[in-house]
Amino acid sequence: MFEAPVCPDNRVRGQSPPRIPHEALRLMATTYPVSRWKIGAAAITRVVEIEGDSPGTFFFEEATPERLLQHAWLRPHFLTGDGRVIASIHCFVIESAGRTIVVDTCVGNDKPREVKAWHMRQGRFLEDLAEAGFPRERVDTVLCTHLHVDHVGWNTMLAEGKWVPTFPNARYLLGKKEWAHWSNEPEGPDREVRNDSVRPILEAGLADLVATDHRITPEVCLEPTPGHTPHHQSLLLESDGARVFYPADLMPTSAHIPLPWIMGYDVEPLRTLESKRWILRRAVDEDWRLVFEHDAYVMSGRVAVDGKGYGFRVEGSGQRAAG
Repeated sequence: MFEAPVCPDNRVRGQSPPRIPHEALRLMATTYPVSRWKIGAAAITRVVEIEGDSPGTFFFEEATPERLLQHAWLRPHFLTGDGRVIASIHCFVIESAGRTIVVDTCVGNDKPREVKAWHMRQGRFLEDLAEAGFPRERVDTVLCTHLHVDHVGWNTMLAEGKWVPTFPNARYLLGKKEWAHWSNEPEGPDREVRNDSVRPILEAGLADLVATDHRITPEVCLEPTPGHTPHHQSLLLESDGARVFYPADLMPTSAHIPLPWIMGYDVEPLRTLESKRWILRRAVDEDWRLVFEHDAYVMSGRVAVDGKGYGFRVEGSGQRAAG
């Protein structure tokens, strides 16, 4: 298992994102299948922007191919034969109580980024979103669970040399405390992300700064899950007795269900573990179905628990074939 480094004051901290060659991220395809679920009176649609594989060290310094390949259960859905991590970047569209809610807006086009596969992209995400039934003008709500680069990119688009809101008829829901934290960070790549993907939304008057337990519709509410970022938010959908939980980067894939498996990018790993403990207990006690932000092959399922700890049970059409 991989341990976070220890600070001199004996607090556990997350590491800075490791520097890797830009070309290290390999894309799998240019078009991807759309997945849909009916949840009571609500509906969820998954629209993929990017899938690919990259070195495990992209996520955590100690996640070398040799170490990862020791865990046979990671193949073939999370790991390639040469020990590279498979991941997806996608958004979820939730239809609830007459609202059309886009959750986390991926990487975006035309934006200068450090990762080559993300740099100045010319992808067809908006076309895929429209073909799934959601032209950008139809969207009335955008939720960003946190403000990392792969969760805010399509907040804006380039038009006549300016960054403008991609979803002109939407209110953008940003965590009030999350924005306060990141807006005070020093210069660096994250500031560039905020300047092209977050500040234009505030300047356009389309942002609502909300609490971490904000209710969006009678069926959809936020759940505070700090750790990955100091004020990270997840989402819970409850409709006609069915419950679906989207943990965002608290647990980016189903491989992150076991307690010690956390992201190397977590700002406060100990808080991540605390958030995971109470979320996993609730997921079992309240029979939640989970969907994941960065899982390429496991679409959905439920948390299982036995004498060894927490695991995951894929259900129904919750998994597509690897290949």
